[in-house]
This record gives sequence, C-alpha cells and structure tokens, in this order.
Amino acid sequence: MKVLRTPDNNFSDIKGYPFKPIYTNITSEDGTILRIHHIDEGPRDGPILLAMHGQPVWSYLYSKMIPILNQSGIRVIAPDLVGYGKSDKPAKREDYSYQKQVDWMTQWMTKNNLSNLIFFGQDWGGLIGLRIIADNPDRFSKISMGNTGLPYAPNTPDEVIKKVKEFRDSKIKLTPLSMAKEIKKMDSGKTHPALKFMYWQKFCWDSVNLPIGLINSTMMENKPKNEIRNHFILHRLGLSKISPYMSDLMRAYDAPFPSAPYKMGCRAMPSHVPIIPDQSLDAQRKAREFFSTTNKPFLSVFAGNDPVTNAMENDVLSMVPNAIKAPHIGGGHFFQWTKPKELSKVLIDFIK
Repeated sequence: MKVLRTPDNNFSDIKGYPFKPIYTNITSEDGTILRIHHIDEGPRDGPILLAMHGQPVWSYLYSKMIPILNQSGIRVIAPDLVGYGKSDKPAKREDYSYQKQVDWMTQWMTKNNLSNLIFFGQDWGGLIGLRIIADNPDRFSKISMGNTGLPYAPNTPDEVIKKVKEFRDSKIKLTPLSMAKEIKKMDSGKTHPALKFMYWQKFCWDSVNLPIGLINSTMMENKPKNEIRNHFILHRLGLSKISPYMSDLMRAYDAPFPSAPYKMGCRAMPSHVPIIPDQSLDAQRKAREFFSTTNKPFLSVFAGNDPVTNAMENDVLSMVPNAIKAPHIGGGHFFQWTKPKELSKVLIDFIK
C-alpha cells in the first residue's frame, strides 16, 4: 500500500487549532504501517468524550467546542480518520472501505487503551463509531450521535439499485453548485434516498482535485453563490491559494491535502456509504441488533435542518428504543462548527 503523509508545515498557519498532536502507529491488513493522529485535551480525571468527525473534514471541526467542553471538566479525544487531517493517507481507491475504517480506528482505540468512553460521532464518524461500539461495548459508558446513523437497506428496489449504478458510471459532470442543488432536494420526500445521495457520491469520486475547502465553506460559511463560483474557477486553474475568496476555514480544510493524490480518502469514502445493499450489509444488521437491545444511555442529536441526514433521525430512534431525542438545534450538517455552544450544552447535560 502506498501511503502519503501531509508535511507538518502545511498546518502551521491554521488559526484556532493550538492542540498538541499525538500519533499512533497501527498495522493495516497488508502489513503497511499507518500513522493516525489525535488530540487529547482537558482534565485527565474528567469524563472522556471520544469525538469522531466525518466527510470531508477532520478534528479541526471540534476546535470551537473543545474549550467549552474542557471548561465543564470534560476531556476530549478527537482523532483524524485515516485519509483525513493529520493522519496518513493511502493513495489508491481500493485501499478504502467502510470495514477498513472500522478496523483501523478500532486498532487505534485499543493501542491507546481507551475505555470508559462517552461517544459522539457525526457523519462518517457516526457510521464508523457506532460499529466500533457494537463490537466493543465494554469500552463505552454512554453513546451520543448527531446527523448520522447506521444505514441499512436490504430491501432496496432493484430499479433503484440499477439507477444508482448507472448514474455512478455515467458521464454526467457535477459542479459544487449543481451538486448542492441536488442535495437540497433530499428532503422532498418524493425520491428514494439512494437516488439523492448518489449525487454527492459521484461528485466526490469524479472530482480528481476535490475542492474540499470550498465544499466545507459552502456548508459552514454561507458564501454568496458568485464567490463560490469564482473560487471554484480559480481552484480548477490551480490558483486557489491566491484566491481573494479564500477564508481561514477554507485554508484549514485544504491544509491536509497538498495536492490531488492526497484526497483519495475524501473521494472514495462517500461511495462506501451503504445506500444500496453492499458488502457491509451483514455487519450493519448485527450492529443494529446490538443497539436495539442495549441499555447504555443513548442520545440522538439532530440539527433538524440538514438535508443530508434529516431522514435518518426516525430510523435512529426506531433502532434504539431507549434513545433520548434532543431538541433540534439547527446549524445544518456541520453543527459542531455552526452551533458549538448549543451542541456543547446538549452534550454536557448528557455527560454530567
């Protein structure tokens, strides 16, 4: 396995991320050594919140929440998934899968001897983390998750599966704006979820030099459409670093990726979200069975205005009979950044 490692100096100018890096070496299934990064902030004797990020972000997403949680006596451990942030980045598409991420992060957790954890995961962090919990329940005391779930689609109609596969292989080209337009339709209730999410999957895979900073900016900064369009043009010309539309947030999310080959994880992972039956089906079923019977405290936190995951909330609540439903706090998909005080308060109340 060919592995890329982002130079440390790529992160030197990031604002609002003063945390000491901690690295753990794990061994992939082919014997390759992978280095996983995490941060560990707060009182050593405080309750431990394991905060896992999703796509296409990294632990920087929690940088506004960490001081708030620390002030309440909560210790926060936030890793970067393999392929993201300061963690190593395998270079080929076939290096990535849902199961591999579960295996890699489980190994990271056990190597650091983490236990008595309170979990919070969002987006891919939820999909991966919930599977880890189901396999290692004794290491977790409480479970919380937001804007995520455990997708399970064993009965997807054949015609939907066919349309998804044909669309993935089609020559249709998407831009950030056209893709965002399709994602906003995800709450229409008239279309099968797989036929909506496939736009995000295709955009990520087809974009060899995925505009990661710009994507995250559109979801966290509400930039005007003309600025998004103009920055995307500069990005395609290789001039994003001198773009007048570049923000500190965009720099932070571009930092892990010096060039296009480093972005393989961000390109590949969306296609592994099991919106149609795939190799994860049995593992998803077993994990869902665990959560249907667990008596561990479980908190479900959804923004309520996230077109990507709104439809998952009812599924999570039906999957976990003892789940506590938190009030919607708004903030869209990445509410860790847009609603840090509100989300922190919800978690503090649950933890304490």
